[in-house]
Amino acid sequence: MNCREGCGACCIAPSISSPIPGMPQGKPAGQRCVQLSAANLCQIFGQPERPAVCSVFSAAPDVCGETDEQALQLLTWWEQATA
Repeated sequence: MNCREGCGACCIAPSISSPIPGMPQGKPAGQRCVQLSAANLCQIFGQPERPAVCSVFSAAPDVCGETDEQALQLLTWWEQATA
């Protein structure tokens, strides 16, 4: 499955413990990444500053659902279930 352009759920729902440019302590779950543009696109996609956890994330139906809203709900659920 390919990412839905402009979804951004994976940049909002999960916590990220590694440093992100502009967020040196990472980001808590549910907080929008500072590198997520207004169009919900990663501003550091493909750059070495992008956290490894972001680079290895693969969109899949069980975490992304069929809509952007489902993706946010599912990723929030996965974050809470694995916290």
